[in-house]
Amino acid sequence: MASVIHYFAYGSNMNLARVRARGLQVADLRGAYLTGLKLVFDKVSRQHPGAAHANIVYAPGERVEGVLYRLANAAEILKMDPFERAPWNYGRDAVLVRVPRPPSAGAAQASAATGPTPLSDGAGALAAGSEHEAMADASGDSMIPAWTYFANQAARRQGLKPPAEYLAHMLAGKDYLSEDYFRWLAGTEVASKL
Repeated sequence: MASVIHYFAYGSNMNLARVRARGLQVADLRGAYLTGLKLVFDKVSRQHPGAAHANIVYAPGERVEGVLYRLANAAEILKMDPFERAPWNYGRDAVLVRVPRPPSAGAAQASAATGPTPLSDGAGALAAGSEHEAMADASGDSMIPAWTYFANQAARRQGLKPPAEYLAHMLAGKDYLSEDYFRWLAGTEVASKL
């Protein structure tokens, strides 16, 4: 079984400077997305209990964009767990992340209609595929196994908004997001002064 060496960030870790400050050794990064999931702000912030951090939840027909980091090695993801307070606040799982194919002249990128596919056995071993052998979906987009984090139910609360500084970290990933997704994200209402 192969090990997962990619990390998909959809929240504040879309900011490369933040990821580097946290000590992750990154070999490469690019834009990617998950289908069948949507971005929500329902994970209670430890620093600001009246505000929320990003989370993703299953939602047919939805899409979450983010930054896909290829880590220097499979053990690098262990450095991120303390920052995400895994396994208490977030759980880490492997999913198939889609990387858009480069647009050809006059051709638009197509999006896949299938949902996310959990791949992990919980210890990092993959049930199928390898990070070195990207698969392709019907649209021609590559599908790559990657770690991502899901907020645990006990750490979630509805009706919260992100702090402005947290949203700023997310917006730092602009170069890796589609224009529409970035515009939508930039329009997110933030929590009032905390």
